[in-house]
Amino acid sequence: MSAATASPATSTTRPRPGRAVLRAELILFFREPGSVFWVMAFPTLLLLALGFIPSMTEPKEEIGGLSTVEAYVPVAVLLSMIMAGLMAMPPVITGYRERGILRRMSTTPVRPTAVLGAQVGLHAVASLISAVLTIAVGRIFSDVALPGQIVGYLLTLLLAVVCVLALGSLISALSPNTKMAQAVSISVFFPAMFAAGVYMPIQQMPDLMANIVEMLPFGAAAQALNQATAGDWPDLIHLGVLALWTLVLSAAAARWFRWE
Repeated sequence: MSAATASPATSTTRPRPGRAVLRAELILFFREPGSVFWVMAFPTLLLLALGFIPSMTEPKEEIGGLSTVEAYVPVAVLLSMIMAGLMAMPPVITGYRERGILRRMSTTPVRPTAVLGAQVGLHAVASLISAVLTIAVGRIFSDVALPGQIVGYLLTLLLAVVCVLALGSLISALSPNTKMAQAVSISVFFPAMFAAGVYMPIQQMPDLMANIVEMLPFGAAAQALNQATAGDWPDLIHLGVLALWTLVLSAAAARWFRWE
């Protein structure tokens, strides 16, 4: 009788494998100060530095009457996502596969999908925290208006972060080793930053270039964030571009990903 009653208590206190993996991945994430800095701190610090330059806070006609700081808030938000999805996550997942960790985990109660899910979840949360910090810094130090269409802004953020993590998962799927993952990530990183408006706000691009950029996920996301910030619902074309890229990248990642 006593043994029968003690058994359920023991099973309920036993840690779940998924939670253990998430806890371990969280600890490993914060043991990499480079990833934490570039994903969670750098975009905010970049916006803060721009805010201390007087000319960056003055309205400019060439970018629709916005100041440079206002134009760079969505850019900084997207930059954190690009850092997380392209530079931080793929080398970790590819390294796990290269060292046989995922293969060995398939013989234990902890499934390899738990590691992949933990990595995607951690980098998604880190990106969203960075987005909140960036918006707060812009508001507090540079008096940048908060998003006028909050629901549209949140929807765009969620689509953008899922899209960039799907792209990172595809890079992880196609890269046979960590060095290749880093090389591919870097080759995609700079065009992604250009599309997001890091080098030049989309409002300043020639019409043809802007139209091309808006068909890319980060260009569409930047435009949708700008529209939501201004109080308008994001253009359905921009949201559709983001959703389509997310579906295509996710399907490709699932199709070609290998655990060993």
